[in-house]
Amino acid sequence: MKILHIYRTCYPETKGGLEQAIRFICKGTSKLGYHNTILTLGNENKDYLFEGYRIVVIKKDFEISSNGFSFKLIKEFIKLSKESDIIHFQYPWPTGDLLSQFLPKDKKTLVSYQSDIVKQKWLKKLYAPLEYSFLNKVDKIVASSPQYADTSKNLKKYKDKVEIIPLAIDEESYPKDVSNRIEYWRNKIGSDFYLFVGVLRYYKGLKYLLEAANINKLPVIIAGDGPERTNLEQYIKKHCLNNVKLIGFINEEDKVALHHLSKAFVFPSHLRSEAFGISLLEAQMYSRPIISADIGTGSSYVNQNNVTGITVIPEDEKALSDAMIKLNLDPKLSKKMGINGRKRFDSLFSINRYTKSYSELYKTM
Repeated sequence: MKILHIYRTCYPETKGGLEQAIRFICKGTSKLGYHNTILTLGNENKDYLFEGYRIVVIKKDFEISSNGFSFKLIKEFIKLSKESDIIHFQYPWPTGDLLSQFLPKDKKTLVSYQSDIVKQKWLKKLYAPLEYSFLNKVDKIVASSPQYADTSKNLKKYKDKVEIIPLAIDEESYPKDVSNRIEYWRNKIGSDFYLFVGVLRYYKGLKYLLEAANINKLPVIIAGDGPERTNLEQYIKKHCLNNVKLIGFINEEDKVALHHLSKAFVFPSHLRSEAFGISLLEAQMYSRPIISADIGTGSSYVNQNNVTGITVIPEDEKALSDAMIKLNLDPKLSKKMGINGRKRFDSLFSINRYTKSYSELYKTM
């Protein structure tokens, strides 16, 4: 069976969470005998094999609001879709929706629905007719959690064709021996801190984490870079938060080391732009309890309140602070939640489960 995957980027061209998710589908199902091709955009034309599947990169002509486009992409899409049995889209990507209008007749289609369009409301209004046509046309829609399927206005419209397949990560792809990096970071920043790892974006709720740290004075490490960094640095300086450290972008070895040194993982995202949170799975993989905001998306599916961690009301720095204090005062509870998180990871978020779920879905189409 030949599967054509459509998205604006892919691993290893770029290395975000969604790129990894597409990678794991292709890598895993290729081992099961599926023939996968990814069609994507980039800065130059490429066509190469990677981890058992094909990647076709088309040079983009222009970009509007992070949505790239190429006229050559349409021609290549028509060609590759004729050769494929199933076309697998990712949402949101308006260019992908446009490509669906050029589908050959009787092709089976599905879309992995990653997130509602939250911030670009003006673009959403212009894009609505194309989006409506696209979601009506596809045969199956995959949501990453029951919570998102139940709370998304779009998904509720198409509930009869919605399937649930949670995202996953491949434990084997993470560094194993990081003892040197653990000692490096232990000497540099200590241990038993509350850790955040991710891009510093507006919807991550990091200002509430800083406000919570200002209340409880507990140690917080924020690893990552992004557009909110200046604002965070200004807050830290203004309030003299010596207990908070911004350490910037880190590599995979350092990320693993920081998880081993941390007390818990904090994920204060407060808007629905945070549809799932791959970093939550990493925390559970390393048996760390999670403190997160309950925003009715996949993050609330990953982190079970009072089982794998604590969920709090979004944008409530006092509740976030109290949760941090609770874990700090009860090491046994913290350890128990971390162990429960690892069990949840093994049962729901492993790469084997993820691959099997998509393989079974492909077979039913």
